[in-house]
Amino acid sequence: MDRVLEKLREHASPTPSRWREVAEYRQANLDWLKEAREIAIKILSKMRIDGITRGQLAEMTGINPDCISQVLKGKEKVSAETVEKIENALEINLITQEYSDRLIY
Repeated sequence: MDRVLEKLREHASPTPSRWREVAEYRQANLDWLKEAREIAIKILSKMRIDGITRGQLAEMTGINPDCISQVLKGKEKVSAETVEKIENALEINLITQEYSDRLIY
């Protein structure tokens, strides 16, 4: 048993795990993270179809390449300005709003 514990200690990370913090963050931000992933998928699909690289998209939009990479990971909030620039460059609609048949007054 001591040998097993010794082996575990040898392979233990010197820094504490952040899994709980990450999981709580994901749960708290579930709605916008879902939207960010959907936006990323739409962008990546259009880029693949048109043969556009990340660098080319950055040039087309005037957006920093690091920002483009973050957007394409689907883990960052995307500003309206960034969405508009990407939509114009790729000629696509990234955000669609579904409306109910019933209006609330």
